Amino acid sequence: MNALLIYPQFPETFWSFKYALSFLGKRAAQPPLGLMTVAALLPGNWNKRLVDMNVERLSNRDLDWADVVLLSGMHIQREALVAIVERCRARGLRTVVGGPITSSVPAAELKADHVVIGEAESLIADLARDLEQGVAKAVYQAAERPPMEISPLPDLSLIRMKRYSTMTVQYSRGCPFNCEFCDIIEIYGRRPRTKSVSQVLAELDQLRAAGWRESVFIVDDNFIGNKQRAKQLCAALADWRRQSKTNFEFITEASLNLSDDPELMQLMRDAGFRSVFLGIETPDESGLIAANKLQNTRRSLLDSVATIQSYGMQVMGGFILGFDTDHGDIFDRMVEFIEKSAIPIAMVGLLQAMPGTQLFRRLWNEGRILDEGLGNNTGAHLNFLPHMDATKLVEGYRSVLKRIYSSEAYYDRVKRYLSRTQPKRGERLPTRQGLARGDMRALVTSVVRQGVFGRQRWSYWKFLLTAATRYHRCFGAAMTLAVMGYHFEIMTRKLLKSVEQPVLPRSIDTALAETEKHI
Repeated sequence: MNALLIYPQFPETFWSFKYALSFLGKRAAQPPLGLMTVAALLPGNWNKRLVDMNVERLSNRDLDWADVVLLSGMHIQREALVAIVERCRARGLRTVVGGPITSSVPAAELKADHVVIGEAESLIADLARDLEQGVAKAVYQAAERPPMEISPLPDLSLIRMKRYSTMTVQYSRGCPFNCEFCDIIEIYGRRPRTKSVSQVLAELDQLRAAGWRESVFIVDDNFIGNKQRAKQLCAALADWRRQSKTNFEFITEASLNLSDDPELMQLMRDAGFRSVFLGIETPDESGLIAANKLQNTRRSLLDSVATIQSYGMQVMGGFILGFDTDHGDIFDRMVEFIEKSAIPIAMVGLLQAMPGTQLFRRLWNEGRILDEGLGNNTGAHLNFLPHMDATKLVEGYRSVLKRIYSSEAYYDRVKRYLSRTQPKRGERLPTRQGLARGDMRALVTSVVRQGVFGRQRWSYWKFLLTAATRYHRCFGAAMTLAVMGYHFEIMTRKLLKSVEQPVLPRSIDTALAETEKHI
């Protein structure tokens, strides 16, 4: 059996980092870890190919080779995924669709022959057998969430690693919190499940043996969902880095209560974690309470961010506009918080009510759902009726992006961040702070694009001079953030030029009729 695994292309968004990746000669941020894991679960006697359409084209020769096509994707990839399914079916190819998208989009709308709902480890054996025998069912749904111990090593042989800026490892699934807008807890549950330490080290050994020497993204939606196990892993990672003499640097996602645990932050620092993405959401505590984001309340958000930064970890922040509690001052408050927090990479988006979430169900019952959403919260699309005037909300959102990603504001924020994290004289940190050999290409490209031809040349050269003198001990981090700023500058400019306005239905009845099938 020839199995062709296809990963659809992502649309261009703030999250794609498209314009920053080009500085490094990379085509995408991360490989499709889910499909690489599925490939390892397929029968050993099957022939397998993987086409990631974020780094390469899908050719007719690939389709002619295949007996069956397996696709995976997220809600934001829906349009691209359905187009691939239709292309395959027009050629008479059987199609199987899985991944997070199947938990939010009705199976019939994906147009595939077979749809897999849930985690793959407990389903693939039955699916593969039925495909071989020609008796595969239309829908396969996991009866339970499988233990992570049965997840295999992903098949690295299917990708060209040099096309990606980071490699990926998944340690856990699930999150103990109960945020109203989150679909992660709906898909993976609120009881975090983890791989064993030996499994994670085996994946890192595999990456190292394959020649990888750059960053590794631990893709958990909340790495510290089980703090005790996270501590055990971090201690093991620190030992592994010393013994293997490997300077892997780790990136992950966590909850803000990380700042409450000095032991865990120190262990993460020792293990080589240099960046952590936090869902901060809003500086308005009433919004956090209404969204059931209680782990972010009863604390100073600014102090929590500063505490994590003091352990040498860059905080990347996720922020949301459009909560029912938002008033006209929320836009200024959001900008003020982002500036004071010294968070360079602040991902601000409009609230999306994702199908399957508590938020979607509540808004549907209130008659406020417009459509099932696009999965992209960084445009002007609203899929529900907000309490704030929709036009005012979108205009306010655009004003926030314009202010935080102006060159002066962005570089000032980066400098504040560097002042908090630059190692003191004589201090030795476990992560690399200077320029690695591979970063030289990015530096040269940055000087040309931003310093010679960039629209904000004067701001760039001021920042470069400051980074080279005042922050020379973390110059590599400074230049990485300068390159990231180029991406945000372009994306913000494109969004500000967009003429898209929120489109509301003619009536609430129209909205209900259009979305009832998704409940």
